[in-house]
Amino acid sequence: MKRPSSKILSPTDSAGRPNFITAGVAGRGMATIPVESASALIDERIKELGDWRGKTLARVREIIHEADPEILEEWKWRGTPIWSHSGIVCTGETYKNVVRMTFAKGAALKDPSGLFNSSLDGNVRRAIDIREGDKVDEAALKDLIRAAVALNVLRKPRKTAPVSIAPRKEQRVPLSLPRGRTSASFALKNKSKPKPRRVSSKRAD
Repeated sequence: MKRPSSKILSPTDSAGRPNFITAGVAGRGMATIPVESASALIDERIKELGDWRGKTLARVREIIHEADPEILEEWKWRGTPIWSHSGIVCTGETYKNVVRMTFAKGAALKDPSGLFNSSLDGNVRRAIDIREGDKVDEAALKDLIRAAVALNVLRKPRKTAPVSIAPRKEQRVPLSLPRGRTSASFALKNKSKPKPRRVSSKRAD
C-alpha cells in the first residue's frame, strides 16, 4: 500500500489561513498533510479498496456533499476520512466487513428513521454500519447530516466584543425643606449668629 505523502508546503494560503491539517500516517504517528491533499487521500483510499467498500464510501461521500456543499474534507487519526463543518460531522471508516459512518455528536441527534445501528451505548457518538448489499435511506441520511451540521453551528462559541463600563456619576440629593419655607429664607434663618461679647465684672479704680 502506498503511504500518504507528508510533504509540507507553505504554512498559509493567499488569504493568510492555515494550510495544513493534522493527519495520522500508519506506522509514523501524526504527520502534517496539506489541506488540499485530504480530498486526494480520500480518492486514493476509495481506489485502493477496489471493491464494494470503495463504492460505498464513494457514494457516502457524494451524499455528504449533496447534503452540505460547504462541508470540509479532512484526513486524521492514522488515515481516517473526516467531514467537518464548524467541527467534526462524521467519519468514513472502512473495515473488512463494514463501512462505518461515526457521527461525533450522534447521541444528541434525532434519528426518526433509525439509521444509527452501532455505538448505541455511548453518551456522545453514534454510528451507521453499512454492510455489503445494504441499501441506505439517502434522504434520511442527508437529513441526519444537515442536523449534525446545524448542531455544530449552534454549539460553536461566538466571540463577544469587550464591554466598556462608563464611570458612575455622582448624584446630588436635593435638600428637603420644611413646608412653606423657601431655600433663601431657610438659609437666612439658619445662618449662624455671632456670639455675644463677654462683659468683664471688674470695676475701674
